[in-house]
Parts: sequence; structure tokens; C-alpha cells
Amino acid sequence: MKILVADKISSSGVAYFRAQPGFEVVEAYNTPPAKLLEIVKDVHAIAVRSETKITAEVLAAAPLLKVVGRAGVGVDNVDVEAATERGVIVMNTPSGNTVATAELTFTHILCGARPVPQAAASMRAGQWDRKSFSGIELFKKTLGIVGLGRIGAEVAKRAQAFGMRVLAYDPYLAPSRAKAIQVEGVTLDELLKQSDYITVHMPLTDQTKYMIDEAAFAKTKKGLRIFNCARGGIIKESALVAALKSGQVAAAGLDVFEEEPLAQDSELRTLPNVTLTPHLGASTAEAQDAVGVEVAEQIADVLNGGVIRNAVNMPTIDAAQLKVLGPYLELGAKLGTLVQQIAPGPVVTLRITYWGKMVDLDATAVTRSIQRGYLRRISGESVNYVNAPLNLERLGVKSEVIKSTADTDYTELMEVKAIAADGTSVSAAGTLIGKANAPRLIALNDREVEAAPAGALLIYENHDEPGIIGMVGTLMGRDQVNIAAMSLSRNNAGGTALCVLNLDSAPSEAALKELTSHRAIKQAVVVKL
Repeated sequence: MKILVADKISSSGVAYFRAQPGFEVVEAYNTPPAKLLEIVKDVHAIAVRSETKITAEVLAAAPLLKVVGRAGVGVDNVDVEAATERGVIVMNTPSGNTVATAELTFTHILCGARPVPQAAASMRAGQWDRKSFSGIELFKKTLGIVGLGRIGAEVAKRAQAFGMRVLAYDPYLAPSRAKAIQVEGVTLDELLKQSDYITVHMPLTDQTKYMIDEAAFAKTKKGLRIFNCARGGIIKESALVAALKSGQVAAAGLDVFEEEPLAQDSELRTLPNVTLTPHLGASTAEAQDAVGVEVAEQIADVLNGGVIRNAVNMPTIDAAQLKVLGPYLELGAKLGTLVQQIAPGPVVTLRITYWGKMVDLDATAVTRSIQRGYLRRISGESVNYVNAPLNLERLGVKSEVIKSTADTDYTELMEVKAIAADGTSVSAAGTLIGKANAPRLIALNDREVEAAPAGALLIYENHDEPGIIGMVGTLMGRDQVNIAAMSLSRNNAGGTALCVLNLDSAPSEAALKELTSHRAIKQAVVVKL
């Protein structure tokens, strides 16, 4: 498989690619767009930093492409929507620069407490001005961290080493995690009111844009010190300038800005109580080496059929998660494929319900597996975990996911139900059994069955009367089809019976036609799994 290294990553990352058997590595830096379209026609993976633009046109020119890996955090130079449509995984490397960004953040915090950059500048100007550069201590002060992900947690460790009290606001912060890293989980308002220092570590989204604005600064202590080494736009710059001028904010440190590079006439450049750096968060030798190796490892894992980490357009599955979710992924794919084949007509809703242990798991990847299974015979091999939701949406099929706490006879259970526009539906439910966690079909259309969802299944409904099983067995025998297992269910004596046969091979069209023409057979279908 061919890997294009389109931007210069660390030599360690390139060496990792070259050490993998079966990989051909092409290094093509600063390639003009027209030439790039020619190069990508037979590549399976592309590694970039921020220079090369992976546009919709580039993606369309790369029919074999499976994955784009960004050695860094932002993926602004990759058309993620177009990649998703084509089933191409887009990954970044958020952990490689964790320590570098945390250390830079704490450098800014220290410079906000002790005006070292300003004092150094005065020394270069030939001055000896001790009185103008008095500072304050971090010891026993309160640091508020907005966003307690990897970087936020590393900043918390360093603050604790300085004897600071640490508050954290993060809408996804579990109390157990806060306790484990010895921080106090609080609301954003509480953090604003109590903090002597504030640092932000959240991605820039519609929800976080201008999270720290005029109203937020009005709630803080007078003389607050605030820092941003995450993303420009989380702190509203015009509000910050006003707060710095009024003294509401005593000092600030910024590594990121709403517009980069920062405009030469930005008022931030003129304020003496602000320390500015030109987006240096990941600019250490160690971080650059780490993200180069990390992106190489992640791309290699995808191409070798291994785990998927740090994907921005599909659920991330690491080795530990894959070990737990693997059997569920297989079961989900089988149920999705089965339901699609027994659905009588156009489906408008695919309803997925989880019970038992499944409720406590992050089942996003399992849901994608069900969707992919449902689409496999419709969209072919082009459908994958990345583009399955988009393909379903284009078919006009709405996905619903329900996590139920109702009691069942099973410790783990999932059901896939396909619902037509007129409200009619078909469904299949399954679980895992035994030490091997083998997938097992336990219900069809709310009727109890017990069958392995594998190979060819003959599913038929009939009027419950003597001789039907023998008739079907004889018919399969004449067709040279061996029956491996049988599961029989009926609603009541003399009512309707449902039978699922595991077959060693699919019956012929003639045999199936003969079966469905029998007066007692209401319907029959062969499902191929």
C-alpha cells in the first residue's frame, strides 16, 4: 500500500512507515495542487501537517484512499465532509503536543504572575527598574481550568505542584475523574467568581465561541489573570482588551487569536500587561517528533486492519475498547444485514435498542456497525463505518437509538427494527452467549427463536399444522441442501409457526419457489449472512 507524506513530519514518523512490511512511502513536500491530483491517484493514505490542502477535488482523485492523518490537532486543511462522504477516515494527533501545550500554558501563567517578559525588555533597554515589575505568588491562589481534557489535566498537575487550589468546569467531567485528579468540579459561574487565574482548554465550537465575554468578565474577581493556549475565539478579544484597560483583568497571556496571524495594528500588541506568543503550543522538538510518530502509527493501524484512534469523523476505537466491543460489532452487523433482507418494502426508520450491559457502554461504534450491516447489500463495499450514517440519511432512513433500562431475560441484548412509512415493521434481536461471546439470534418479529446468525438462513412462516417440517426437510434434501440447525416458534397451537433453518448452502430458486407455493406457507425468505 502506498502512503503519501505530503508535508514534512518528523524523520521518526517517516522511518516508522518505511519499517512496515508492504508499505511504499512517497515523500512529496510543497507539491503544487495540480501535481498533487496526479500523485494521489494510487495512494491509500496521506499524512499532512497544515500546509497541504486535502480538498474535495483531491479526495475525488484518490479512489484507493482510506485514511488522511494530520500530524497535529486542527484539521482545517482537510475537507472532512467530503472525506466522510467517500468513506475516508480523517484522524488527528491530539495527544502528541499535550505536554508541550501544558508547559507553555504554565509559562504564560508564571509570566502573568511575575512580569518576566516586561522586566527582560527593560533590561535590554539599559534600565534597572525593580519597582515597576513587582508580581504576586501562585501559592494558595485559585486556578480555574475551563475544559479538563488531556491538556487541562496536565495543567492541573503543575498547578497543584505550586500549591494552588484547582477548580474545573467541563460539562463532560465525571465526579469520579475530578476526584481522581484532585480538582473541584464546579459550574462556569462558580469558576468565574472564585478564580484568581483562569486558563481555557476547550475546542472552538458554536457552544464555546466567546464563552469568556463581557458578561463573563463582569462576574470575575477584579485583578483576574487569564490565559488561552487552546483556540482563538473562546475568549472574546474586544472584551479582554476592555477588561485589561479597566483593571478588571490584571494580566493575560495568549498563544492563539481570533484571526491568525494577529494583525499588526491589534490593540493587544500595545497593552503592557499582556504576554503574546505566535501559536507556539506544539513548538517543541519532542512534540514535533511525537506527533510525527503518532500519525504514522495511527495510519499504519488503519491500513493493517487494526484499531482506529483519534478519528474526527467516526467513533474512535482503541485496543481496549475493541476487545470489549468486538463481539457486539459482529452481532450488530449481522442483525442489520438480516433486518434489511426481511424488510418488505421501503424503510423510513431504523430503530436500534440496547438493554443490559449495552446501556453502560459507549455503543456508538456498534450503532455504526448495525448501520453498515443494513447497507451492505444496498450500497456494496463502498459503505463503511465512516459514511454509513450519511448513506442512510440519503436513503431517507432515520436512525433512532434507544437505551432501555427495562428488565429482560438477558444480561445484554440489542434489537434492530426496520419501520416502513405505513407503520409496519420487522425486527431481529440478538445477544452474546458462552465464554466465546458468540452472536446468537434470539427473536424475530418479537417471536422467540434461537439460531446462529451465520451463513444462509431459511426463514418461513406457516399455518401451524402437521407435516410442514417434514415437507421442508424433504424439499431441501431433494435440492441437495443440508440443514445444520433448526429453531421453531409458534404463537399458539393451530396458529402461525415461525421457523429458522441454518443451512450449509442456499437453496435454489426453484426450491424456494416450490416452498412459497405450498398452501400452508405464508411467506419465506433466504437470508445470506
